[in-house]
Amino acid sequence: MQIIPAIDLEHGRSRIVYWPGASSGVGTPTDRPDRIAARFVEQGARIVHLVDFDGARAGEPKNLETIGAVASTVAVPLQVAGGLESADGIRLAFAAGATRVVLAMSIVEDPDRLRACIEVAGDWLAVGLDPRPDRLAAFPWKRTAAPSLETLVTEIVTLGVRRLVLGHGRSGPDLDLLTRLVRSYDAEILVAGGATDPATISRIRDAGVAGLILGESLLSGAIDFPAALEAAA
Repeated sequence: MQIIPAIDLEHGRSRIVYWPGASSGVGTPTDRPDRIAARFVEQGARIVHLVDFDGARAGEPKNLETIGAVASTVAVPLQVAGGLESADGIRLAFAAGATRVVLAMSIVEDPDRLRACIEVAGDWLAVGLDPRPDRLAAFPWKRTAAPSLETLVTEIVTLGVRRLVLGHGRSGPDLDLLTRLVRSYDAEILVAGGATDPATISRIRDAGVAGLILGESLLSGAIDFPAALEAAA
């Protein structure tokens, strides 16, 4: 299982200062996304996840220059999320240096737009879903009732999506659900968040998940990146 470091972009900077040595006072903190990405790649990261927070709020990419700076600094794929729920938005992200894109859960309510996005990105496209029942129930669905996660996955996989990112925030993931999804669908399953220690990382790996996206826990040093890689191996 891959461990994928995540950097949240806001006004061209990382929303969270990278300082894994904060508890011991060792090292120099930075909020430069290109430097943060380079450090993770030096430690063994094979892909970096970038979240355009400004873009997510605006509904269109806003940190393209920063994405380009990261792309010119590291020679690994960049997976970008935030404000990319249109074919034109995806084209802009790819032109800036993105390798893969992640669309927000709202895209499942617009199958025609999702098809247009797939035409541009193909297998390099993922859809982000929040599997937590309370979050699914609270989402402002256009349909008459909140769908189950399995219903959403079936819909988008049928349309041609081959990669899913399941966000858990700080909540531990439902390992039985992850295992069931991995076994039932022809799609790569990634998990975002939900791990705060190496033991949990190993359990997520054992569920058959392809990748685990970690942001604040790695940036703050709460989880040591080399230890996370070891737990995921």
